[in-house]
Amino acid sequence: MTPLSHMRELLAILGRHVLAGALVMVVLGSALWGCSLIEDTQRRFLPPPTVFKDEAEKARALYDQVWVAIKYDYVDGATNQQKWGGWRHRYDKYLKNRDDARVAIETMLASLNDPYTRLMAPEDVKEQSLRMDGRLFGVGVQINYKDGDVVIVAPLDDSPAKRAGLMPMDRIVSVDGQSLENKTLEEVANLIRGPKGTPVQLGIVRHGVPKTVKLIRDEITLKVVFSESISPEIGYIRLSTFISQDASREMADALIAFKNKKGLVLDLRSNNGGLLTNAIDISNMFLKSGKIVSVIGRNGEREVYTAEKDFLFDKPLVVLIDQGSASASEILAGALQDNDRSVLVGQTSFGKGMVQKIYPLLDGSDLYMTISKYYTPDGTDINEKGISPDVAVELTIDDVAARRDVQKDRALAMVKALVEQHLLHPSARKAVVGATT
Repeated sequence: MTPLSHMRELLAILGRHVLAGALVMVVLGSALWGCSLIEDTQRRFLPPPTVFKDEAEKARALYDQVWVAIKYDYVDGATNQQKWGGWRHRYDKYLKNRDDARVAIETMLASLNDPYTRLMAPEDVKEQSLRMDGRLFGVGVQINYKDGDVVIVAPLDDSPAKRAGLMPMDRIVSVDGQSLENKTLEEVANLIRGPKGTPVQLGIVRHGVPKTVKLIRDEITLKVVFSESISPEIGYIRLSTFISQDASREMADALIAFKNKKGLVLDLRSNNGGLLTNAIDISNMFLKSGKIVSVIGRNGEREVYTAEKDFLFDKPLVVLIDQGSASASEILAGALQDNDRSVLVGQTSFGKGMVQKIYPLLDGSDLYMTISKYYTPDGTDINEKGISPDVAVELTIDDVAARRDVQKDRALAMVKALVEQHLLHPSARKAVVGATT
């Protein structure tokens, strides 16, 4: 057995562990990775491709691009306590084509034990661009591994998954009758995805009860901001993602429309993150001063982002979070909580405190690589821990079945109390939290 054949078998066996904790967006033609905080100015271009004498030479150059990027820019300079130099020429004589290079690269990346540092295939790069433009194709569900099972993190608003009643933490055990045992997230995504208008059946287990859900794949328009006037005094805004380049503009438009409201509920539930700049820009809309987030690189260099007085709404604010609130959502929620600007209501967030950068590679694929960590204004590392709400409110299966949104109801009640008592400053806000929990 050749080393590359062994690697393919090893990746098939270890795929569940190598990719544990990563989220994927199931779409037509790709498995797009969610829960990412992406530095969006920064598609860092590695040396351009040259003319190669054959496919083997090109494969080796592709592998080396990734090796160099990890060596100089990866967040952990110790590369998971291993000698990175040993990887550079390990597979030179075995790399005959791009497929060989991808297997070798994935094996090398797996050694970092970092689920967020990975390759994105050329076709997936195209789909990611569509997502940034606010368009998706597929069933609209984000999936993750939890305790060895494939689970739903969140269905997208107005998607086939949402309309079918799929819920966060539903276990997916089969696709079209095929078991998902020993399959990686990408393999699961490959089974779920397909052309628009075609059916797919998911085997679901919810609270120990199995069921089959039939879905029709569709084009999904990514609605970034949804706003609703609850009353003359109270507004409600749901922000579904930070990945769209229009997220900050749409949020600003919604806040300007609500300029005469006396209080606001901001819903970040099932928002799995996106662009770092969007998280910072939107935080600025609610903060007059103070830190937003600290980003720390591999050599300890620290970049602190602070509010720049671009605020658009300085009235009472309550924010909804849950297990699907991740990455950029946690930056915004953490900034508002640590600056005592908002009451957080709901469930503990996902817990993803890493920043990725996109490195285009010579074959049209992208390397998503972790290049820094982030901390909330109080210096809290939320990675794998999440942000705890000020007021914990569970959403039960009975609530969902009865179409009761008890989390939203609690948030609305709380912001109304803040408005009625004209409370905004920290001590008063804390008093209201204590009185209503």
